[in-house]
Amino acid sequence: MSDFSGMEDLLQDFLVEAGDLLSGVDNKLVDLERAPDDKGLLNDIFRGFHTIKGGAGFLNAAELVTLCHLTENLFDLLRNGELVVTPEIMDVILSSTGSVRDMFGYLEQGVQPPAADPHLIEDLRRAIAGELSQPSSSAPAPAPAAAPVAVAPAPAPAPVLSGDGLDWNELLEAVTGAPASAPAAAPVLQAVPAPAPAPAPVVMHQSDAELASKSPEEVIKAAVGRRASDRPGASGPVGRRDTEKTRDNSIRVDTSRLDQVLNLSGEIGLTKNRLNALRSDILNGRSDTETLHALDLAVSQLDLLVSDLQNAVMKTRMQPIGRLFQKYPRIARDLARNLGKDVELVLSGEDTEIDKTMIEDLSDPIIHLIRNAVDHGVEETQERLANGKPEKSIVRLEARQEGDHIVILVADDGRGMNAEKLRAKAVEKGLITDEEANTMDERQSYNLVFLPGFSMASQVSDVSGRGVGMDVVRTNIQKLNGSIDIRSSMGKGTTFIISLPLTLAILPVLLVRLGDQPFAVPLSMVREILPIEPAEVQEVGGRATMVVRGEVLPIMPLSTLLGWEQNQTPEYGVLMQSAEQSFILAIDSFAGREDAVIKSLDDFRPKGVAGVTTLSNGQIVLILDMKELLGAMGDTRGVSRRVLLAHLELPALAA
Repeated sequence: MSDFSGMEDLLQDFLVEAGDLLSGVDNKLVDLERAPDDKGLLNDIFRGFHTIKGGAGFLNAAELVTLCHLTENLFDLLRNGELVVTPEIMDVILSSTGSVRDMFGYLEQGVQPPAADPHLIEDLRRAIAGELSQPSSSAPAPAPAAAPVAVAPAPAPAPVLSGDGLDWNELLEAVTGAPASAPAAAPVLQAVPAPAPAPAPVVMHQSDAELASKSPEEVIKAAVGRRASDRPGASGPVGRRDTEKTRDNSIRVDTSRLDQVLNLSGEIGLTKNRLNALRSDILNGRSDTETLHALDLAVSQLDLLVSDLQNAVMKTRMQPIGRLFQKYPRIARDLARNLGKDVELVLSGEDTEIDKTMIEDLSDPIIHLIRNAVDHGVEETQERLANGKPEKSIVRLEARQEGDHIVILVADDGRGMNAEKLRAKAVEKGLITDEEANTMDERQSYNLVFLPGFSMASQVSDVSGRGVGMDVVRTNIQKLNGSIDIRSSMGKGTTFIISLPLTLAILPVLLVRLGDQPFAVPLSMVREILPIEPAEVQEVGGRATMVVRGEVLPIMPLSTLLGWEQNQTPEYGVLMQSAEQSFILAIDSFAGREDAVIKSLDDFRPKGVAGVTTLSNGQIVLILDMKELLGAMGDTRGVSRRVLLAHLELPALAA
């Protein structure tokens, strides 16, 4: 039985509020370390801890009250000027906030938290007595036994779609209920069973006396503890976020936005009544001009109201990105201290709103980029001073809205990237050939860091060197229909630019056709539409290409990507651009542009299909994942001119 029987609602309210307070305290502590004489910061921190202690006392969480009370006493001495903020005292305080966060994990599970690490309690008492010059270096006591975790049964694995399984024709028939219009030459769909989610371990924060002995990866794991407010009422303990864990399905919505939805719903109800009355009039034989005009006005009003309602509902999904950003200053501080660097993380644009479903998926990529900036981008102190730079490095994390996209920047003022060295390292590792390296410009050279297995580190460490971090970053961003780009200047720093759609629920798409079969491709990748003239098709390196404003672009027929036979001449090309490359997608015709409401395919995850959508005429079409389709081809440089001209049914030119 839960230790909080009958107090569940009160407990969840406490976890949400206290989680936000604790995250704010962590950020203010990082600021306090840079401005130790700021009494306003100390007062804010004191009040936050006092509020947490009061709520814990009401819940009879005695061990949490004890820890908060000791830490509060230390804050009181600091704000009264009896003690001075030192790095050693700050280490103990941050260790205390980490232990408080761990205790929230037990409360989330409905059990009382155990006592804090006795070495942490001892360090707090020594700090209060003014005896702390260095934190206790004695071996930590064994962590208390973890509270029981309810483990959900593993989900049934998704069916595997391989060469003998579902092909494009069968997929289209299964989704649309109608036979496909083109014969499939080769199946391209595959899926793998989803692994059962493993419960995350409880991350126990030991005294930061051992901070210097921890690896950077251990520091990140300790600092990135998930806030209690992220998943109120969750059954799992607080710890590092696991992408396989059950997502938080709750969301905070401003009441004014709900009021707007309610008002629009009422307006739609009135318009519906008006349409019902007009329908009755028409069925009773009234078809005069006035009645038809009234019907037209009512339909137009309904269309406007439904659009407004859709926008209002979408806004309820939007959350300030500051809720994601607020945990990063602590991560950057701990990692920089571990590496012996002086780094300040500057946040900007925290009020920028982003779809709630993206926030969890963005957490790990941004952690990777911040870690990369602190570990690789920022120079050692001696190197910075020798180059005439300030001793303190600045890493900037910024968010802003540009049109229908959210742009996130992670920038450092470090050494920058050397394109020539990147190309040489990629050749050395066998990731590219000498010929490919010689044709790369700076932008393409920077993007080499995203290749699986690429790393500039001379040796593998806990924080870098295996060549997997940046590959994961790009993969996760692409899953959000976003892109990532790099800008760098030698000696001045590097900026990673993430561009994401405002929401994942609605995707602007371009409808293209192969024969009579429509497909949807993301409009964000479309640069322009152009005709394919056989006389303009040139062969470069054995590949069919076209020159567009001086840029040589490979031509890739959509039929080739899908493994279909080409039954008619592809007359048009869609100039597509991703973060890695640009190419021309050859198609038969267009069916228009729509804002697609994406519906996932729950029973299987076919490669190359992002989901399905229903068009305005009721037809169901597949939304293609162009990046996966190109990856499935293995060679994305295009097809030969002979093959393409054969598709164009021009054998004389192909000869």
